Amino acid sequence: MDHKEHIPLSAVELTEENLLGAPVYGPGDETVGSIGDLSIREAGEVRMAIIDVGGFLGIGTKHIAVPFNTLQFFRQGLTGPVHAHIGLSKDQVKDLPDHDREEEPGFVVYVPPLI
Repeated sequence: MDHKEHIPLSAVELTEENLLGAPVYGPGDETVGSIGDLSIREAGEVRMAIIDVGGFLGIGTKHIAVPFNTLQFFRQGLTGPVHAHIGLSKDQVKDLPDHDREEEPGFVVYVPPLI
């Protein structure tokens, strides 16, 4: 992957809209997975990124959690797609334990109001 045109995201660009679904690349530019979810503290600070690894069409996908600060986010050019880099290879990420969000302290399932 040619990184000449890749621009780091600013703090204000680190939004769910920009990050969810973004591909995650390892040190050898191999695709590790994609951002499937974010674990956010009550104060609005992102604590963990949940990376979806492997699987096909959502079947057999493993969800792993990594500290948000272990990822670097970039945009290709000024308006191109967002992607992330992590210092772990695909095999290292696959070896991480599955993340069960329902076991996360303070996690509450959001149920929209019926109107």
